[in-house]
Amino acid sequence: MSKPSEPATTDTRADVWLWAARFFKTRSLAKQAIDGGRIDVNGVGCKPAKTLHAGDRLKISRGEERLEVEVLVLSDRRGPASAAQALYRETEASCVAREAAREQKRLVGANGPVKRPDKQARRELRRLKDTR
Repeated sequence: MSKPSEPATTDTRADVWLWAARFFKTRSLAKQAIDGGRIDVNGVGCKPAKTLHAGDRLKISRGEERLEVEVLVLSDRRGPASAAQALYRETEASCVAREAAREQKRLVGANGPVKRPDKQARRELRRLKDTR
């Protein structure tokens, strides 16, 4: 016996959709990001209970990462990552900007990680500090 399919939701809260699309691990984190002003819907800030519609454009800031996505499908259920990726489409400009930022970060990191001074370097630092 098959269950009747649930009708597609016509409206979904912004924090619920961000959680279902796997931009944030919990709905609470999505709510905090919205309250913190890191999420814009159609170019303006929003509240966690803002109703999203298919076709809305979201600007999402997570740490150093900046995303601009278009809502394709509304969902209030969190599913596998493959299903979550079908809920939105990232804009071409956003993809290019993220790649440029990733490349810039890679080039800056090419100098190597900052290491702690070894024994010889510590002695040199002490010597420099003592000669004042």
